[in-house]
Amino acid sequence: MAEADRLRWDERYATAAPPAVDAARPPGFLASHEDEVPAVGTALDLACGPGLGAVWLALRGLHVVGVDVSPVAVSQARDLAHRAGVSDRCRFEVVDLDDGLPSGAPVDVILCHRFRDRRLDGAIVERLAPGGLLAIAVLSEVGSAPGPFRAVAGELPAAFADLDPLAAGEADGHAWLLARAAREGR
Repeated sequence: MAEADRLRWDERYATAAPPAVDAARPPGFLASHEDEVPAVGTALDLACGPGLGAVWLALRGLHVVGVDVSPVAVSQARDLAHRAGVSDRCRFEVVDLDDGLPSGAPVDVILCHRFRDRRLDGAIVERLAPGGLLAIAVLSEVGSAPGPFRAVAGELPAAFADLDPLAAGEADGHAWLLARAAREGR
C-alpha cells in the first residue's frame, strides 16, 4: 500500500475516539448468524481496524490474530483487547496486505469486514482449516455507484465458490458472504 494510504488510515483512526468495550460485537451482517461462529479455535481478522471484530471473537473464546496496515489502528486494537480482558487471546500486527496474507497455520475463522483485495481470495480459502468459516463483508455496486473497491453483483459467491455457502446478501451498497471450507474426508 502506498505510504499516503497508510498515513490516511492512521489519520482517520487517530481522529476517532477509542472504541468502547461494549462496541466489540459481531458486525451487522453476522448478527443473525452468530451461532455459525465457533467459540473455540483460532481466527484471523483481516484489516481489523481498532479491533472490534477481533475482540468480539476473543470474547467468544477464540484466539485471534488481527492485522491492519495502520499502526494507530493496531495500537487501538491492543488497547481495546486489554480493556476487554482478552489480551491473552489477541495478537495484533501491522501488516500491509498488498504483500499477501501473513504466514501462519490454518485458522477456524477468517473475518474480513469492509476490506476487499481480490488478489487474496485464493490465499484466504487456503488459510481456512477444514470446516473453517469465512465471514466477509465488502462495499458493493449493488444499490450503489460502481467503484474500484466495490464488488460487482455476485462477486463474493463466485470468488469463494470452493467454499460451502451458508448465507449471503447484496443490497444498498454492501455485499456479504458466510461460507465454510469442506471438512476433511469430503
